[in-house]
Amino acid sequence: MKLSVPKETSEGERRVALVPEVAKKLAADGVEVVLEPGAGDASHLPDALYEEAGASVAEGQGLSGDVVAKVAAPSTEEIGRMKEGTALIGFLSPLTAPNTAKALADAGITAFAMEAIPRISRAQSMDALSSQATVAGYRAALITAQELGRFFPGLTTAAGTIRPAKVLVLGAGVAGLQAIATSRRLGAVVSAFDVRSAVEEQIQSLGAKFVKLDIDLEDAEDAGGYARQLTDEEQQRQREALADVIGGMDGVISTAAVPGRKAPLLIIEDAVRQMKPGSVIVDLAAETGGNCELTEAGQTVVRHHVKIVGPANLASSMPDHASQLYAKNVQALLGLMVDEEGALQLNFDDEVIAGACITHDRQIVHLGARKAAGLPEPGGGGAAGREKKDAKESSQSAAPDAPRK
Repeated sequence: MKLSVPKETSEGERRVALVPEVAKKLAADGVEVVLEPGAGDASHLPDALYEEAGASVAEGQGLSGDVVAKVAAPSTEEIGRMKEGTALIGFLSPLTAPNTAKALADAGITAFAMEAIPRISRAQSMDALSSQATVAGYRAALITAQELGRFFPGLTTAAGTIRPAKVLVLGAGVAGLQAIATSRRLGAVVSAFDVRSAVEEQIQSLGAKFVKLDIDLEDAEDAGGYARQLTDEEQQRQREALADVIGGMDGVISTAAVPGRKAPLLIIEDAVRQMKPGSVIVDLAAETGGNCELTEAGQTVVRHHVKIVGPANLASSMPDHASQLYAKNVQALLGLMVDEEGALQLNFDDEVIAGACITHDRQIVHLGARKAAGLPEPGGGGAAGREKKDAKESSQSAAPDAPRK
């Protein structure tokens, strides 16, 4: 089997789908690994490191493999360069990018979305959403500390005592928990809120205070462990209750998301207005609408003397480790696709393979992607008929997913 890795072409994307360490292991297992020249440059991985690992580097071969591993979804031009029957692995946004799914199906590509990996224990090593959310949560804490014109830790100096910064983290999924842990390490006093009361113990184990609002939110967690979509009335009560809490914070890191839907609005303008001048909000949900009413995706703005950061593709800002983690996720998924002799063998009776598959046999087979494309649910056999609906409802999100149970 030939595995090819192209250089990422999406604007601002610095990650690469394969690192030399993983390339070496795949080559030892009989997989032919070929990369486009410069594929790892943005992650500080020169071609020579891949060649030393047993991979080859060749111009025009990044999309030629039986399997193509990418980070971001391919462009129309890239899809056109892949041969029919190619197995594609990457973040494909199945619930929010129906045109990509249609193009892949029309081209005869069997596509696997990393964000659609079923949330089961056996698939934890393939969970790219969690690995990249870990990076995003860490970076969000650092951005908050950097943009805040105050110390995070408390200090006692000859010039007087400095009180530690107060940081609130909204959403205790993977990114939120990492933001909590990193903010605590930096010395801040951290509080956190999540609609899922089940995460209270996790928040407290990291040394943060769990914020309890005086509102009733029943069954706020869905079967997949994600926060469910709240009703309009529930959201309004939540926003009003949070406003008073937010007003007393130096920094707010918001990470709340509902898979495949617009990010929930948690921080209203009145809450921003109540914050002290110079406070900072880092909105990890910026690319899906934002948790803050005043967020502008990809921009840093100042409103009511509060700095609001809306980072885009935050995991890509730390490409070295983000690529390392992602490559390990890809390697784990390939372990289900490649037999002992290094040949491609797709078993659609495997719930991970079926659950992650977006397109196959020139059809969109992912239930969520079909819905996004305006297509009816499939029936009968084939990959489509064997899908697990709960696995299909996972989605790509800039904001983090929930921790596994």
